[in-house]
Amino acid sequence: MDERKRRIGVNEAIFREANERIQELNKSFATLTDRLILVCECGDGQCVEKISLSPEAYEELRSEPTQFAVVPGHVIPDVEEVVAQRVGYEVVRKVDGVPRHIAEVTDPR
Repeated sequence: MDERKRRIGVNEAIFREANERIQELNKSFATLTDRLILVCECGDGQCVEKISLSPEAYEELRSEPTQFAVVPGHVIPDVEEVVAQRVGYEVVRKVDGVPRHIAEVTDPR
């Protein structure tokens, strides 16, 4: 197994889980601002950049377990592809392999 790709997949799954918890906290603020502030879900375990999106956009993102929201420029082309560009972030989908498998089995929904 490619250790780098495994680590990327695990990092992304951790960020997604953190965002699920942040999203719950954000619900009360979103009623005032209509925005959620989440962490970038890229594969870089040291990334701390933020993404702002609507609750509806977040639910759309989460409808597919292999999709993640990343800051533009944080795409890792050998493990994911950009499927949508939004204001301030890109939606990426894992390609076949270890990161995709990790995304599917760790999907909190």
